[in-house]
Amino acid sequence: MEDTIIKIEELGKSFGGHEVLRKIDFSVKKGEVICIVGSSGSGKSTLLRCINRLEHQTVGKIYYHGREIRDVQKEINAYRAKVGMVFQSFNLFNNMNVLENCMAGTRRVLHISKEEAYARAISNLKSVGMAPYINAFPEHLSGGQKQRVAIARALCMNPEVLLFDEPTSALDPEMVGEVLNVMKELAKTGLTMIIVTHEMGFARDVSTRTIFMDKGFVVEDDDPRKLFTNPKNPRTREFLSRFMAG
Repeated sequence: MEDTIIKIEELGKSFGGHEVLRKIDFSVKKGEVICIVGSSGSGKSTLLRCINRLEHQTVGKIYYHGREIRDVQKEINAYRAKVGMVFQSFNLFNNMNVLENCMAGTRRVLHISKEEAYARAISNLKSVGMAPYINAFPEHLSGGQKQRVAIARALCMNPEVLLFDEPTSALDPEMVGEVLNVMKELAKTGLTMIIVTHEMGFARDVSTRTIFMDKGFVVEDDDPRKLFTNPKNPRTREFLSRFMAG
């Protein structure tokens, strides 16, 4: 399908003798917002890191627009420029202010002009409500502010797909909402997103597809309205029971 951006075939990942991912198959189409949920240790974050090629899969293949991403660093770098990632621990450069953090990637990787990098940075910082903080350094920002800067930085690369690895898990509860609101607005723009999250309400309300993982397998992959109200698999029902009862 021409609107398929990423396709994953028979993907598996082992660390030594420990099999973390098993026979993962799914495709990501343009404009989809896919939330991946499941217990800690189910393989969610490892899957995301494999998709972004931060981890090399043990078996299986990953395709980007029908072309396999091989184990060649130049190809991986070009792919990562289009498939961005937002980490739970922000990963900002502490020796750079907010503006410099957002300009660094576009200048070094995309080699765009300083003026264009500045314009992109300001535009994306405005979109996440962080434009007033362009001269601030990460140490002076709250966790929620750091994560919003990290999102703006990823957006400056004009990614085709943006991956989020539990973007609110390192935040104090009162800061979770501000980051989820930014992500909700991003979803409305049509940006293709894959989000590993423990925020079940967000997954239910924002995703176009929800994937439930357990013990390294994709157990269920469905429309969130179906998965959250009438899950097919007993393990999914068990996992969601507390949330659905609330």
